[in-house]
Amino acid sequence: MDVPRVRHPRSEKRNRLLIGLGLSALLVGGTGAFFFVRRPTSAPQQVATSTQTVSIAPVQPARISRTIDATGTVAARDLLPIAPEASGLQVQQVLANEGQTVRAGQELAILSGDVLRTQLNQAQAQSTSAQAVLGQRQATLQQQQATLTEAQSNLRRYQQLAQSGAISQADLEQRATAVATTQAAVSTAQAGIGQAQADIQASQAEIQRLQTQLNQTIVRSPTNGVIAESLAKVGDVASTMNPLFRLIREGELELQIKLPSTQLPQVREGSPVKIASDADRRINVQGTVREIAPLIDPQTRQATVKINLPQNSAIRSGLFLRAAITTQTAQALVIPSKAVLPQSSGGSTVFVLQPDGTVRSQIVQTGATQSADPNNTTVEIVQGLNAGDRVVVAGAGYLKDGDRVTVAQQ
Repeated sequence: MDVPRVRHPRSEKRNRLLIGLGLSALLVGGTGAFFFVRRPTSAPQQVATSTQTVSIAPVQPARISRTIDATGTVAARDLLPIAPEASGLQVQQVLANEGQTVRAGQELAILSGDVLRTQLNQAQAQSTSAQAVLGQRQATLQQQQATLTEAQSNLRRYQQLAQSGAISQADLEQRATAVATTQAAVSTAQAGIGQAQADIQASQAEIQRLQTQLNQTIVRSPTNGVIAESLAKVGDVASTMNPLFRLIREGELELQIKLPSTQLPQVREGSPVKIASDADRRINVQGTVREIAPLIDPQTRQATVKINLPQNSAIRSGLFLRAAITTQTAQALVIPSKAVLPQSSGGSTVFVLQPDGTVRSQIVQTGATQSADPNNTTVEIVQGLNAGDRVVVAGAGYLKDGDRVTVAQQ
């Protein structure tokens, strides 16, 4: 039989106290552990400020050229059409190609001369025949002249006999008739000689004409130059009205540009012009203004300006080139163009090195640009900088106002 457990009030109080103390200890320990975990173990480290290495250039005075920029097309200064001097002959050979340099008198094409050679042989045969006829008629004339001399002598002798009554009047008339007949024969022989001489002259003229035409079957260059266009094709029938070639005299080319009438007063004949090509770096030459057209197009209000070009194998007729015509030169402040930073607002800025090693952004107004070569371009500073200021060139695009920089050794 089980005996029921008796609960004492004092024991229950002691147990409650022990449970409360245990819970308190757990709360205090947990809170301490929480703060122990959240407490940082060390202070944060400071990040060292870095500097940008840059190159600089001084703002300095220089002589600059003010220019008018334009574009134009290369053309022959003097383009000569070369047509044959004989018509109706076939082209047998073409001896020159487009772009080929030729000298005066050089053979460019040969035309067929077979028909002309046949005609020349016929004319020479006619001339020989006419000379033979002339010889025969000259012999006949000599014979007739001898007969006339004899007839005239007989007539004088019979006239003397008739005066003495030794012969009849009929005999005297007969001798006179013989003289007249012989004189007529002499005149006829002389006329025949004249005709034979005329035939010889005609045949010789024909021979000369045919020989000239045979010479003309060789088409030659009239002067030194460059073949701009070859129109001749083997088998074509040549005509004096249609050129077989077009020749650039002496190979001289020019750049033809159009300028508005408002810019023409700034341009002078002889003004230097810098010429370049966007497509071919070999074309970077100096020319001069040769001619300013006296007439202005009433529609476009522009006039043609012709610029002499130097000899350059890369320059060909029809090319599209850029031109910068120098209108004046002046003293100005310049900096490398790489130092100028274009802004989205349309202006330009540079970074100026300060005495404390920082940089300051400065708005500038730029002017003319010029370059001795593609890697050495300078730009005029119209406003915003002073002579002696030092501007950042390499590395400027990575800076902001107030940055500290290190200047690279140059």
